[in-house]
Amino acid sequence: MVGLATVFGSGAMTNSIPEIENNDVLFVIGSNTKENHPVLALRMIKAVRKGAKLIVADPRRVPMVRFAHLWLQQRPGTDVALLNSMMHVILKEDLVDRDFIVTMTEGFDREFIKNLEEYTPEVGQRITGVPKEKIIEAARLYGQAERAGIYYTMGITQHSHGSDNVFCIANLALMTGNLGREATGVNPLRGQNNVQGSSDMGCMPSMYPGYQRVDNPAVRERFQRLWGVKLSEKVGLTAPEMLYAAEAGKLRAMYIMGENPVLTDPDVSHTIKSFKSLEFLVVQDIFMTETAEIADVVLPGACFAEKEGTFVNTDRRVQRVRKAVEPPGMAREDTWIIMQLSKRLGYNMRYSGMDEIFQEIGMAWPAYAGITYTRLEKGGIQWPCPTTDHPGTKYLFKGGFPRGKARFTVVKYRPPYEEPDENYPFVLTTGRMLFQYHTGSMTRRAKAIETVAGEPYIEINPDDAVTLGLQDGDMVRVSSRRGEIRLKAKVSRRPDRGVVFIPFHFKEAAANILTNSEALDPLCKIPELKVCAVKITKV
Repeated sequence: MVGLATVFGSGAMTNSIPEIENNDVLFVIGSNTKENHPVLALRMIKAVRKGAKLIVADPRRVPMVRFAHLWLQQRPGTDVALLNSMMHVILKEDLVDRDFIVTMTEGFDREFIKNLEEYTPEVGQRITGVPKEKIIEAARLYGQAERAGIYYTMGITQHSHGSDNVFCIANLALMTGNLGREATGVNPLRGQNNVQGSSDMGCMPSMYPGYQRVDNPAVRERFQRLWGVKLSEKVGLTAPEMLYAAEAGKLRAMYIMGENPVLTDPDVSHTIKSFKSLEFLVVQDIFMTETAEIADVVLPGACFAEKEGTFVNTDRRVQRVRKAVEPPGMAREDTWIIMQLSKRLGYNMRYSGMDEIFQEIGMAWPAYAGITYTRLEKGGIQWPCPTTDHPGTKYLFKGGFPRGKARFTVVKYRPPYEEPDENYPFVLTTGRMLFQYHTGSMTRRAKAIETVAGEPYIEINPDDAVTLGLQDGDMVRVSSRRGEIRLKAKVSRRPDRGVVFIPFHFKEAAANILTNSEALDPLCKIPELKVCAVKITKV
C-alpha cells in the first residue's frame, strides 16, 4: 500500500477519472483544465450538467469559469491564505466531519485550530483580493458537499511555497472527510504523458522505484540484493540544484532525457550558463530541441508509437504501449540506449524484453506485483495491485491510511518570493495554451497548429493597457530582474489589473527568460515559475 504523503508527493490522483462525473462539488484550483486537460474537463462539465457545483480558483478567467458556479480570482501566490480562510469558515460553521477526524486523523489540535482562527474571511480578502462573501460561499459549498473532489496542477505546486499549498489542500480534504471514498479525494492532474510512470519508477533524487527512500538502510539493502550492486546512501540533487552545482563546478556532466530545460527552467540565461559550465552534456530526445543544440552528444530516442512498454496516467492506471512503426534512422528505444550505456559503464543489464523489465518492477514495488502484461492486454489496471487476482484500486485509503492516521499540518501564509514594486509593477504568471504543448518541440512542427497559434503574446488587462497607452496587437518589451523579451500585447479581461500572463511555449519570446531560479520551495526545491515581477513598455 502507499501512504498519503507519498501519493501527494508523487502527484497521483487519490481517485479515478470516471469518478469526476459523480462529484457533487468540484473544487478546481490552480488548473486551466479546459486547455491543459481537455478530456478531464469534459468529465467536469458533464458533472456540472448533472447538477454538480463547480468552484474555480484561478488568477485568470480561464475557460472553465464559464461553467463555474463560483469563481475565486485570487492574486497569484496567495493560495494558502485563500484555503486557510475557507477552512476558518468550515470550522466556525461546524461543517467538519468530526467522526472522520477522530477515527482517521491526528493533529487536529489547539495549534492547528488557533492558526486557522487568524485567517478570517476579512483577512483572506485583504491578502487574496477575493471578496469575503465568495470565500464564505466557497467554504459552505465544499463543506456541505457529500462528494467533493479537489483538482489542481502546477498553478499550485510551482511556487516557493508550493508544498504549503498542497498541505493546505490535504487539510481541507481531511477536515471534511473527503478522502477514502468514491468521487471525492485530492487529485493532482499530471502535466505530461507518463510523468506518473516516471515518478513511480524512481525518477526523483530521494527515491527508488515505488517512492522508497534511498537513505533508508533497509530499503537500500533490498534494492542492492535485487540489482546485485552496491548503492549510494546519499540523496541526489534536484534539477534546480544540479544547475547551481554545475555553475559552481561541483557537477561535471549531465544526461538529459526527454526534457528541454533551456525553455522550461526559470531564468533561461542562468540555465544556459550552467549547462555551458559542464564538461560533458548528453541529451536524448526525439527532436533537436534547444537543449540538444548545446549538447556534446545527442542520442536519438524513439517516440511513443515506436516502442513497447507501459505508460501510467494521472489516476495511477498502468497501460500497455505497443509499437506501431519502426523508429526512423538511428533512433532507438530508450531502454535499448540505457542498457547499452550501462554495459559500457560496467553494469551489464540482461533483459530479454520489456515484459521482463516489467516483472522486475513488481519485484521492486508490491503495488505493481499483481500487474502483468497478460492482464494489461484486457485493459489498464490502477495501482496498488498487490496480487494477480486483485482488480486494482479505483480510489485510495478506503480502509484507512497506511501510516495509521493522516496528519493535519499547520500552514502559515508566506508571500511570493518576488512581489511587484515601483520598478517592476506587474505580476507575471505563466502557463500553457490549448493549441501548443510544452516547449513546442512537437506541436510547433505542425503547420496547422502554427497557423492558428504560432506566435507569442502577453495578456494584459484593458485598464492596464489604457495606463500603458497600449492597443491590442502592439509590440511590447517585458522585463524582469533577469532579462527581457519582446512580444505582442493581447488586451484581455482574463487577467485582473496588475497581473499579466505569458504562455511559455515560444522560444522567440521565452517566458522563462523572466522567471526566477533563486526562489525554491524549501521542501521539494520546485522553483517559483508562477509568480515574478515585471515591467512593460511599448516598443
